[in-house]
Amino acid sequence: MKNNLIFIGMPAVGKSTVGVVVAKQLGLHFVDTDLLIQEQEHRLLREIIAQDGEEAFLKIENQVNSQVEVSNAVISPGGSVVYCKEAMQHLKEIGTIVYLKASYRTIKRRIQNPKKRGVVLKEGQTFKDLYEERTKLFEEYADIIVSQDGCKMEETVSKVLAAVEAVCR
Repeated sequence: MKNNLIFIGMPAVGKSTVGVVVAKQLGLHFVDTDLLIQEQEHRLLREIIAQDGEEAFLKIENQVNSQVEVSNAVISPGGSVVYCKEAMQHLKEIGTIVYLKASYRTIKRRIQNPKKRGVVLKEGQTFKDLYEERTKLFEEYADIIVSQDGCKMEETVSKVLAAVEAVCR
């Protein structure tokens, strides 16, 4: 492991939930960059997107994620961070990228309303289109891929810990 673990994946895949538990078990800090964005902007993610548009949101997301300076942490950025080249380059430099993978069916079941969740959808883009587009990017950036379909949270945590241990040997 470099200095940090960075969890990427679709919204509702469990980046924050699994991330907090992994951080506790490894004795690391936990950083949710969506919360850093909201803190910086003094607005919810969905408000930023609704008021400023997707392009402006991605600029903010890129800026915040490319300036994260932590060590010995689990970092959970938002799912759209994979569109932010500078941010992803920075995150790869400071940590090991763990892609928490789930099927479209699993994600769709967990997210009833993508807009309320702060999901960035382009004009005319379906949630399925977004899933397929992002999945390719997640796989490109990932150092570790952990499939969590059909897993309870504890099982996903165990899979992540085993994968991280294997990479660190």
